[in-house]
Amino acid sequence: MRVTGPFGRSTSLARQLLVLQVGLLVVVMLGVAVVDAVLDVRRDEAAAAQRVLGVAESLALSPTVQQVAAQPGTVQTRSAVLQPFAEAVRAETRLSFITIMAPDGTRWTHPDPSQVGGTFLGSREPALQGRPFTETYTGTLGPSVRAVVPVLSGDGDGSGDGDGASGGEVVGLVAVGVTTAQLNEEFLRSLPLPVALLAALLGVSLAGSALVSRRLRRQTHGMASDDIERLRSSHEAVLHSVREGLLVVDPDGRVGVANDEARRLLGLDHDPVGVPVAELPVATSVRDVLVEGRPATDETHLTDDRVLVVSQSQVEWTGRRHGAVVTLRDRTELEALTGELDSTRALSEALRSQAHEAANRLHTVVVLVETGHPERAVEYAVEQLELSQRLTDRVLEAVEEPVVAALLLGKTAQAAERAVEVRVDEASHLPADLAGAPGSARDLVTVLGNLLDNAVDASAGPEPADGPRRVDVLLRPDGEDLLLRVDDTGPGLPAELVATAFTRGWSTKVSTSVAGRGLGLSLVDQVVRRRGGTVEVLPRGDDDGPAGGSPDGPGGSAGAAVRRRTGTRFEVRLPLAGLR
Repeated sequence: MRVTGPFGRSTSLARQLLVLQVGLLVVVMLGVAVVDAVLDVRRDEAAAAQRVLGVAESLALSPTVQQVAAQPGTVQTRSAVLQPFAEAVRAETRLSFITIMAPDGTRWTHPDPSQVGGTFLGSREPALQGRPFTETYTGTLGPSVRAVVPVLSGDGDGSGDGDGASGGEVVGLVAVGVTTAQLNEEFLRSLPLPVALLAALLGVSLAGSALVSRRLRRQTHGMASDDIERLRSSHEAVLHSVREGLLVVDPDGRVGVANDEARRLLGLDHDPVGVPVAELPVATSVRDVLVEGRPATDETHLTDDRVLVVSQSQVEWTGRRHGAVVTLRDRTELEALTGELDSTRALSEALRSQAHEAANRLHTVVVLVETGHPERAVEYAVEQLELSQRLTDRVLEAVEEPVVAALLLGKTAQAAERAVEVRVDEASHLPADLAGAPGSARDLVTVLGNLLDNAVDASAGPEPADGPRRVDVLLRPDGEDLLLRVDDTGPGLPAELVATAFTRGWSTKVSTSVAGRGLGLSLVDQVVRRRGGTVEVLPRGDDDGPAGGSPDGPGGSAGAAVRRRTGTRFEVRLPLAGLR
């Protein structure tokens, strides 16, 4: 059964809060009113005690009272004089009673004439000792706040000094009081004003609570507390279970939400919630996207050890911007597989091309035999076999790692189709154990493959006037590093573009794929930084010898006389300790 009470599941959080606020305000106001009433009663009693004490002292000093009290006489004779006097004073001061009595307590005056001559009900001892005092006592008129003051004969001032010495004899007593019933009536007559003020304050408080509740209802879209709790639970479950990284940036440019996957992909050790995106320790290109807040769809960005696909969209609600949502996907493994697939495809294309060439050569040999030239056919077949085998032997002899060797053979055949010669320096040597660590062969394929692709693309243009289109490769240990050097005969890379060349998206070619170009050198830079190596871009040397050799050294005699001033050299050094 669905609960629909004031705190039921169908009641919005704003309404529940309003009911709680109203109840709390009413309780607080009632508490304040009760406490104030109690304090007011006590203040009224204290004020009444001071008032009756002042009236009693004034009457005790009255010549009429002193004269009648000091002269001998009966109760009736004294009452005949003092009763009208006391009642006149009582009416003027609006007190409950004024009783003038003998020292033994016999009343000479009383508001009720029938009580004249009776004994006073209350304390008298302090006054008989000459000390005025106040008390609350229940007499013939009920509970009252009263003051009792001695009437002194002679020059006594009726006030005493607190120790019984009064300067005269006590010849009578004056008791003045006001009943608690009268005090209560006066208190009730004074209530309308504070009650009105409390009611006004309560009304203002309720109005404020209603406004707060209305604003809260608008901000929570009228959801109940159960709905908010369920939404929060769902939010946490989804946030930490999705396999994509998720960042929410608030309008102030601070991280509002970051799930576990986002922290992992960005390499954040702490929770970045509340940190300005401009201060996040992430890759520069990723930080620029977050800071700019521009829309982005499946953009590829490189961090130190990952390839991330970043998408960003603005969040708007009722025409107002509420920040941005950023999704992150890890493409590192996919990019590595794509590189390996490209290498495989290149090798396949090379094999297809070689198969086509082999068919042409076989056809040539058959025709030579059929036309009566068997000796020339044998000579031609041996010549072609030696040329192909010499290239394969050179690569396999220099590079013992089979994956890297296959990459070089495939890239060589692929470059040959574009009329670019790939030459492996005779000084090259890559032992198999140099790529024994997990991921080492893959990283070498990434670095060498992208550098070769870049060099072949640069050299595949119109043939230079001062030399052939050629790419020279050198791989060998050099001290504690593995040296990879790739030279091309392209137009060269201007010095001002060297730093830009290693950023994501930089390319001199037009993109024809969905993923876009400009990742090759960025991937090289990523691997080098992750491995703790270095990469250097230099103009190619003036000699035409293979990279790493000399005109007179090994591999340097093939074309030492040719001179050129074009081309670029990429020189990468990777620590050997991390490759083994």
